[in-house]
Amino acid sequence: MPLQQGSARLRQRTILLVGITVLLVLLVIVVVLASVRGKPEVSPKMLKWQDTGTTKNLSEVILGRCYNFIRVQRPELGDKDCQKIWESLKDAFIYKNPCNITPEDYQPLMELASHPIPCNKSLFWSKTHDLVHRYTKSNKNFLTLEDTLLGYMADNISWCGDPSAPGINYESCPRRSECESNPISVFWKVASKMFAEAACGVVQVMLNGSIEAGAFRSTSIFASVEVLNLDPNKVSEVHIWLMQDIGGPQSESCSGRSIQKLKSILEEKNFKVICEDNYRPVQLLQCVQNPDHTDCRLCTNST
Repeated sequence: MPLQQGSARLRQRTILLVGITVLLVLLVIVVVLASVRGKPEVSPKMLKWQDTGTTKNLSEVILGRCYNFIRVQRPELGDKDCQKIWESLKDAFIYKNPCNITPEDYQPLMELASHPIPCNKSLFWSKTHDLVHRYTKSNKNFLTLEDTLLGYMADNISWCGDPSAPGINYESCPRRSECESNPISVFWKVASKMFAEAACGVVQVMLNGSIEAGAFRSTSIFASVEVLNLDPNKVSEVHIWLMQDIGGPQSESCSGRSIQKLKSILEEKNFKVICEDNYRPVQLLQCVQNPDHTDCRLCTNST
């Protein structure tokens, strides 16, 4: 009898220990889950992005540029509603994660701010920002994306949102290397796509022949967006202006490897392609700032 009682007590102790162990395991699981769920999400604003924050007084800047464009530069576009344009831009990014912007976010803005581009006037560019815009300021026969309402409003400014109040991050914004779907990168891709789709007739592109990596780079917006969206049914020819810096390295000419790759891509789409090294009208503009450089003595005649 005592032996049976001892066995019963042993079983009870065993059951009790197992029960306690199970309860402890369950308690640990509950604590772990609670700690994980209880962790506050890291707001994008808590992160220090690598690029500059939203331009101060962004609304005033956008509205001012918009009114200047439609009242002074292009009065024929006077029916554009600058207030609605600003609201649509703001709605595209405010209170949103700056790494989760989509092309659809900008679609209302594109529809409000787009306008026709005359045939034969579209001028694309890559790594020639200052030169190409000095040229279009002196020659109104050509238009870059930055000479349209969309590009004019957004040129050299930045913006990004934040899920927490006030919904706009004025301290820092993400670079493309940090996240590709940031407000600025997505905006320029969408605007560039629309600009390319609108091109017709003969189009021009100004590239930099002094870049060691090559004038035509597959990672550029021109290569990854604009070239792909030129319409063969609307565009007949593509003229490449390969510009080298005055006194700078002459890394590539029209016979260079990257230019040949560009020609191949364009010709596959049935475009006629013409490439010119140091397109004379643009080079003369370069020489305005370097009149005494040997590269600029093209008109000197020895008589």
